[in-house]
Amino acid sequence: MFSSVAHLARANPFNAPHLQLVHDGLTGSRSSPAGPPGPPRRSRNLAAAAVEEYSCEYGSMKFYALCGFGGVLSCGLTHTAVVPLDLVKCRMQVDPQKYKGIFNGFSVTLKEDGVRGLAKGWAPTFIGYSMQGLCKFGFYEVFKVLYSNMLGEENAYLWRTSLYLAASASAEFFADIALAPMEAAKVRIQTQPGYANTLRDAAPKMYKEEGLKAFYKGVAPLWMRQIPYTMMKFACFERTVEALYKFVVPKPRSECSKPEQLVVTFVAGYIAGVFCAIVSHPADSVVSVLNKEKGSSASQVLQRLGFKGRILPPPQTKSNTWVYFVFHSCFIFQPGVWKGLFARIIMIGTLTALQWFIYDSVKVYFRLPRPPPPEMPESLKKKLGLTQ
Repeated sequence: MFSSVAHLARANPFNAPHLQLVHDGLTGSRSSPAGPPGPPRRSRNLAAAAVEEYSCEYGSMKFYALCGFGGVLSCGLTHTAVVPLDLVKCRMQVDPQKYKGIFNGFSVTLKEDGVRGLAKGWAPTFIGYSMQGLCKFGFYEVFKVLYSNMLGEENAYLWRTSLYLAASASAEFFADIALAPMEAAKVRIQTQPGYANTLRDAAPKMYKEEGLKAFYKGVAPLWMRQIPYTMMKFACFERTVEALYKFVVPKPRSECSKPEQLVVTFVAGYIAGVFCAIVSHPADSVVSVLNKEKGSSASQVLQRLGFKGRILPPPQTKSNTWVYFVFHSCFIFQPGVWKGLFARIIMIGTLTALQWFIYDSVKVYFRLPRPPPPEMPESLKKKLGLTQ
C-alpha cells in the first residue's frame, strides 16, 4: 500500500509546487533543441539545488516515518508537560464539589498530595500520547495523499477542507485505539485516591478486576472526544495558515525565513486549539467520569451530567439578613459536561500550538518537504476563465 502511496504522491497537489515547476523547466530545457546555453544550465542548477534541499521525497516511506516521529515528540512531550493542569481538570470533572475551580483544585491537590502529587499519571500520559501522536500525524499525511489522489487535482483543491477533515478523522480512529489503554490507566491514577500511584501498579490491578475491557471500554468516548478534536485541529490549522499568509503576513511564504514560518505555525496552532477544546470538551468530561466508575456506560454518564448543565436554587437558610434575599433571587448554575472548560481551553490552546510548532520544527530539522498552502491548479483557472 505504501509503495502505491509513494508513487501517487508525486502528482499530489499538496506536493511542493516550486520543486515541480523547476523539474518542468528542466524537462523543457532538455527537450528544446536550440537555445542559449545559459538558461538550461541555470535550470539544471536550480533543479539540483531544489532536490538537495530535502532529505527525502514527499510521500516516501522515510517521509511518513519521520512525520510519525515528529508526532511522537509533539504529542508525547506536550501532554506530559501539562500533566498537572490535566490532573486538576480531570478531578474537577469527576468531583466538582471538592474541586471547585482551577486554583482551588491546585490548592486542594497540593495540600493532600504535595508537589509530587501534581505529576501523577505522567508515565501513561507520555506513553499513550506518544503512540497517539505517531498514528495521528503519520497517518494524517498518508490519508491526505490517498484521498487527494482519489479526488484528483482540481477536486482536491476545491474540497480541501473536506479532505483535511476526512484525512484527520481516519488517522485519529487508529490513534485512539493506541491511546485508550494508557488513557484509562491515567484517569484511574489521577482521579481515584489510593487506587494506584504508578502505571506499574495500576495496569495489573485493572486487568485483574475487569480484564482487557478495563483498557478499552473508554475507546468509544475517546472517539467521541478525539475525532472531532482532531478534525478541528487539522482542518482549522490548515485553513488558518492559508488565511494568515493570504491576509496577515505581508510577504509570500516562499520569502519568509524558517523562524518566521514557525511563528505563523504557532499562531495558527493556538487558534485551532481554542476551537478544538470547545468541540471536544463534553466527550472529555464523559471519558473522565467513565474511566473512574465501574459498570457505567457513556450514555448514562452523559445523561447524569447533563449536556446543557442545570440551574439549581441555592441551599435553604434560616437567616433573615439581606444575604438571604439576594441568594434567593439568584440561582446556582451547574455546568454539567462543560465543567472545567476554561482550564481545557488554556491547556489545549497552548498544547495544540506547541504540538504544531514541534511538528513543523521536526520537519525543518530533518529537511522534510513542507508544501506551502495549496494554490488553484492552472487547469481549474482556465475552466473558470481566470487566465487567458
